[in-house]
Amino acid sequence: MNLFRTATFHTTVNHLRDLPQDSLGEIAFAGRSNAGKSSAINTLANRNRLAYVSKTPGRTQHINYFSLGEGLYLVDLPGYGFARVPGAVKDHWRGLLGDYLQKREPLLGIMLIMDIRRPLTALDQAMFDWFAVTGKPVHCLLTKSDKISHAAAAKALREVRAWLAMRSDAYSAQLFSSLKKSGVEEVVAVADNWVRDARNRQAEKNLG
Repeated sequence: MNLFRTATFHTTVNHLRDLPQDSLGEIAFAGRSNAGKSSAINTLANRNRLAYVSKTPGRTQHINYFSLGEGLYLVDLPGYGFARVPGAVKDHWRGLLGDYLQKREPLLGIMLIMDIRRPLTALDQAMFDWFAVTGKPVHCLLTKSDKISHAAAAKALREVRAWLAMRSDAYSAQLFSSLKKSGVEEVVAVADNWVRDARNRQAEKNLG
């Protein structure tokens, strides 16, 4: 079963103090502005407008929570990169994102969205640096894979996987296309593993 298909909007958060207190597990989606994050979320949920798709990069400026049931949440993080917003807003936004990534205990892992034509930008690599201290997994979706040839897509995937392998065995990557709706099953399988592992850890903790 695709757990993302149960997603329903829950709340929008602009301060860490307002994060849901009942969360048992969160799967966060992050990515550079205009990398296709909102489209990927909509494709996974099989909805047209669950996450807002804008032609203006950086439209998502808060943390948006979508309930997946049973205390689980899909978390749509602010896009990073191009946003034309005032400096003070950008500083708050950066602090909110960084603190969430490093301090949020229920966070199970990140689905990091990267445009396959421009993967592993300096901003993407900064995300890994922010998150590395947690030891939690990152799964990269190389979006818009339909925009390039199969050979070029395969080459980009190999290169990204090699870069990830040098940093952690908790990092993985795949091809994804919202237009073709390809790669959905692989993302769902990764998310299911994160949820199952978290529940197993909790069960062991309760027994101990």
